[in-house]
Amino acid sequence: MKKKNQKFWIFLFLSPSLFGLLIFVALPILASLGLTFFEWDMLTPPNFVWFSNFTRLFADENFWQSLKHTLGFILGYIPLVIITSLSAALLLDQKLFGRKFLRTAFFIPVVSAWVAVALLWMWIFNPKFGLLNYLLSLIGIVGPAWLYDPAWAMPAIILTSVWKDTGFFMVMFIAGLQNIPEMYYEASKIDGANRFDRFFRITLPLLSPVTFFVTIMALINSFQVFDQVWIMTQGGPAGATSVVVEQIVKNAFAYSRMGYASTISWALFIMVFSATIIQMWAQKRWVNY
Repeated sequence: MKKKNQKFWIFLFLSPSLFGLLIFVALPILASLGLTFFEWDMLTPPNFVWFSNFTRLFADENFWQSLKHTLGFILGYIPLVIITSLSAALLLDQKLFGRKFLRTAFFIPVVSAWVAVALLWMWIFNPKFGLLNYLLSLIGIVGPAWLYDPAWAMPAIILTSVWKDTGFFMVMFIAGLQNIPEMYYEASKIDGANRFDRFFRITLPLLSPVTFFVTIMALINSFQVFDQVWIMTQGGPAGATSVVVEQIVKNAFAYSRMGYASTISWALFIMVFSATIIQMWAQKRWVNY
């Protein structure tokens, strides 16, 4: 009887959260899955179209182009943000004057709204009056048009994203560094290991669980890149920065294709889920717990 009473009270106290999860998370997810089999413009009743949305997806050049740009963002963003955040963590894990202030300064972009960050970097990247091209001109380099040039727009968005997210991943790396026992470094010094050896043979291997977590978080985050693209370029110039989430938003709210937008959303979910599963499988080869 005690166990039954205990289960009853557990369920009773969890039921508000479970009910909210069911109503606001589970049911909308199932509804979006069902919507992939319909055409719906939010004004007329949904029209059942079987697998037409999936057929359209495979033939949609805009989708494949946006996927290409999203993958390009991922390939540029993830290595760069890992390098910058790890470098910042290694620097700010030292006993420096003003270390707390520097850590706070690095973290400020993380808590800043994307609108403010994007507007700041739009000014920095301005080809005529921007700070970056001015600094380049001081060393005799004529800066590109950045957000107005199809070749440079995506690199500009990558740099902006790295600047904003470096502080977030830096905190994780600092936590990982502080969990490495000092005795390993002391023993390596006695054996004559230099800083290069200590970094690659002690720090990196023992940081591999944190690096794995950062990689997964950065991967999921970069697949969903949207805010900075929408504010800074709206997918331009000439579609050079169009990404998958932008295609979802446009199809849903600009073209009123809710069924097709749901189809793209589920395609994105499958890609993120597959990439995460591959990472989970691959971690056995390089992550040391």
